[in-house]
Amino acid sequence: MSSNILIVESKNDKYFLQAIIRYLNFNIEVAPPIIISEDDYRAMNGLNPTKLKDALKDLKADIQKGEIERVGIVIDIDDQLEIERINFVNQCIQEVFSESQLLEKVKEFIDISFDGCNIELACYFTNFNGQGELETVLKMIKSQNSDYADCLETWKDCVNNHDKSITVKEFNKFWVSLYLRFDTCSKKEKKQAERKCSFESAMIEKAWIWDFEHPTLNDLKKFLQMFC
Repeated sequence: MSSNILIVESKNDKYFLQAIIRYLNFNIEVAPPIIISEDDYRAMNGLNPTKLKDALKDLKADIQKGEIERVGIVIDIDDQLEIERINFVNQCIQEVFSESQLLEKVKEFIDISFDGCNIELACYFTNFNGQGELETVLKMIKSQNSDYADCLETWKDCVNNHDKSITVKEFNKFWVSLYLRFDTCSKKEKKQAERKCSFESAMIEKAWIWDFEHPTLNDLKKFLQMFC
């Protein structure tokens, strides 16, 4: 039986997408992340294309066995334009599947054929209002009181007043970590914080701390629907 596979950027992206897929009751598999640790991020240069090409190459054998029907690529848009991200993905696809069509837009399949095999492939870029990454979205869809995390705004002002700076990306990651650890973890859970207050735990055991009905997720849901 053929399956549908999502290629994702990080472990947290995998846990997040698995949570939404469970919520929607869709039958989609999320492949191992193409970036497996924070060290694999390339400052200012975005994603490492080698990781994405390797992920696509890893799927080739399963495609040839007829085990994969559709592939989705989900990566952060960060501070790039949509067309720049599409060009990045096209470059990687072309190097692995030289005869493939080119992606022209998100949430639209292209046909990829090689060695008598044929699959469909589409991409989606995690964003809020055309910018950002997973943490940007998570900040928007939190469902619980976030006093601890929100107080970071005052801390950020203090940092700026001391002629220091923190990027939006760094700030949002910090915000999510505080939301998990202090706003949504009980005193009992904090005694096992590494496990009970982790991102993985938040997506598996406490998915209710996120609003999966938030309009911010509408485009992502439409993308996931394509694989059902």
